[in-house]
Amino acid sequence: MKTLFTNINQLVQVRAKHIPKIDGLDMNKLPILENAYLIIENGLIEDYGQMQNLPENFNGKVNDLKGKIVLPTWSDSHTHLVYAEPRANEFVDRLNGLSYEDIAKKGGGILNSAKALSKLSEKALFEEASKRLNQAISMGTGAIEIKSGYGLDVDNEIKMLKVINKLKLISPIPIKRTLLAAHAIPIKYKNRVLGKIGDIGIDSPRKIINELYSGGRLFVNFNQKLNKIKLDYFEPKKKDIIKKKLKENFKTIYSIYKFKG
Repeated sequence: MKTLFTNINQLVQVRAKHIPKIDGLDMNKLPILENAYLIIENGLIEDYGQMQNLPENFNGKVNDLKGKIVLPTWSDSHTHLVYAEPRANEFVDRLNGLSYEDIAKKGGGILNSAKALSKLSEKALFEEASKRLNQAISMGTGAIEIKSGYGLDVDNEIKMLKVINKLKLISPIPIKRTLLAAHAIPIKYKNRVLGKIGDIGIDSPRKIINELYSGGRLFVNFNQKLNKIKLDYFEPKKKDIIKKKLKENFKTIYSIYKFKG
């Protein structure tokens, strides 16, 4: 079944050829076609152009979009859709110049999110996340990534990932699930970080993968440029030691996740 959209006021993001990525000053350019048409067949774009070039004898459904703008759906590549309590007030703190470390000292940040999430059931997390997903879709999101990271221990990370998996099953749009282990240092490791970096950085993710990904395939992204890693919660000397520890353990970490999807 073909569908023709006519008299589109602005057809946005129209490019003559495929471009792998857009960055820098090129992001200031938004190609627009005015007074346009768009033809869709079986969910795919078949043709588009200006109304003066509209093909004759179209056979299919016609929708007049006079005065409307048509643009691609958003592909949201970084979200924390599954959480227990909002942190909107911290956004204001960031605007006012506070660092993540300052916010953590005030009792906010990731550790506070983890504490709240640990008290919420998987069912309650799923219900709230479903509402947020539907809201995102209603505002134009067409594909989304959702990560864990507010669990900070094996059980709660698994709880988050199970919620994300349930969202994948009911979602009308594609969802990519990300395991974000060691998003921050758990409170119980606060005073012995260096001795336990292997546990939270290697052992815990291995346990989670054994629980959730047996018989499946897993996409893993490694940042080997660890000199750029941000460790906002530690003083400079300790940051350097942790970076060194991570580099030493990189091969071990990679061997655990050596299979790729």
